[in-house]
Amino acid sequence: MNLENFEQADLCLVNGNIITLDPDKPRAEAVAIRDGKIISVGTSEEMKSLLGGKVKIVYLEGKTVLPGFTDCHIHLLGFGAKLNMLDLTGVKSIEEIKEKLRKESQRKSKGAWIMGHGWDDSILAEKRLPTRWDLDQAAPDNPVILVRICGHISCANSKALELAKITAETESHLGGKIDKDPRTNEPTGIMREAESFMILNSVTLEDEDYVSALKLACEKAVAKGITSVHCMPLLDQDQYFQGKAFQTLLMRGELPLRVYLQIPESCLSSVLNLGFYTGFGNHKLKIGAIKIILDGSLGGRTAAMLEPFSDDPENRGIVIYNEKVLRNIVKTAHSVGFQLAIHCIGDRAVTVALEALEEVLREKPKKDHRHRIEHASVLNEDLIQRMKRLGVVASVQPPFIVSDGRWMLDRVGKDRAKYVYPFRRLLEEGIILAAGSDCPVELMDPLLGIQAAVLRQVTSDYTFIPEQRVSVEQAIRMYTLDAAYASFEEKIKGSIETGKLADLVVLSDDPLEVPADKISEIEVEMTIVGGEIVYSKK
Repeated sequence: MNLENFEQADLCLVNGNIITLDPDKPRAEAVAIRDGKIISVGTSEEMKSLLGGKVKIVYLEGKTVLPGFTDCHIHLLGFGAKLNMLDLTGVKSIEEIKEKLRKESQRKSKGAWIMGHGWDDSILAEKRLPTRWDLDQAAPDNPVILVRICGHISCANSKALELAKITAETESHLGGKIDKDPRTNEPTGIMREAESFMILNSVTLEDEDYVSALKLACEKAVAKGITSVHCMPLLDQDQYFQGKAFQTLLMRGELPLRVYLQIPESCLSSVLNLGFYTGFGNHKLKIGAIKIILDGSLGGRTAAMLEPFSDDPENRGIVIYNEKVLRNIVKTAHSVGFQLAIHCIGDRAVTVALEALEEVLREKPKKDHRHRIEHASVLNEDLIQRMKRLGVVASVQPPFIVSDGRWMLDRVGKDRAKYVYPFRRLLEEGIILAAGSDCPVELMDPLLGIQAAVLRQVTSDYTFIPEQRVSVEQAIRMYTLDAAYASFEEKIKGSIETGKLADLVVLSDDPLEVPADKISEIEVEMTIVGGEIVYSKK
């Protein structure tokens, strides 16, 4: 692409293949931008004659433009922090974990925290979970916390357990579990769900550490064509630092994308006292939904299931909140204008969440509430119909299809697998699907997610429930216009139309034209937020 500067400070993109997602004008050649908004969409000749004077012109040379991508479920602070963590993604054995940990401890000073992420026991040669004693052998003088790939289970060493004051006498909290040796009752180091956060809450960072982590994560995001994020909290303490860090970046003029900041339910009373609500803020940084984590993960077998896991017949997972507590949270948030975003992986969790929403909406109806089920991984026909009836948004993560598909049949069996990530069925019923990555659990890459939703291809010779594939255009909408709907913003972004925010992504190729298995290979050439070029490959 060739950039030329003329007399005016506006931006004009010409000679492109623009996919607008506007049914009245689905394709165009050019788009003109002024004061951060789209002022015209049409032919290249129309744009040149419209503006005149000094205009920054981008000659697209046939490249494709889409509305900027939104990642509707991302832990941006966690991703930024992970970039500085010990990366255990793809390790094949506990011995390999120990070797990596041993090298990391040699780099660290004595007593310094070591944090790692990404181990997956399903591929470990030892066919078991790591323990505190494994980690002690590699790093006896440093507190260590290694988080499983799903983010719902962690392994801590003895130093970390000591700092968190977790002993044989420590009882598990509701919604979590401390694994213990059946002979000695000593903690094994494996912490599940809420208990995992007990360890993480013992780790302290400086304010500027959060700012730098978020800044780095934002830079990585816009390089993937992401112009908006629905940013999820990790820990209660991190919500304060995350919000403060985003505000710092905004005030410094260093926030390159738009943020819809989700709030953990534990902070609900605080935001209520301040008079906040969903949508409070501006187009760059605003408060989103109240986030409730209701169950765990399929990988860790902590997702709440109506029937036991097929490969663990005594286990139906964990529901973190009892029904009365959940309904009180939902009622309080809903009554003061908050959207709910409820993490539900298993069908039992979805059932409990929908029952709470149904009761609250019966008591205080609100037609356009847009309450969300985050993940909605395992469903059934009854749950789909209830979601439709209630007008619930499904916030889904297409990359899960590929990563989970290799073991999903073992986990839930053939019959239930038909309703795992049933995207086509949800769309058939008119349920809005908004897509995200759950990064750092999965890669932050909308094009990869689009390909996953379209192909559902786990390996070259295995496709997971192919009848639930969606079209390329449907998948694109999940990351653009329908993503904007999930945050009440479809009137201001998500498509390329006059009057909307000028959030765009320029791609090397047209995802509607390339073979479906090549979509993830398309390169992001440029990302534009509010008319400002925040990323350019050149």
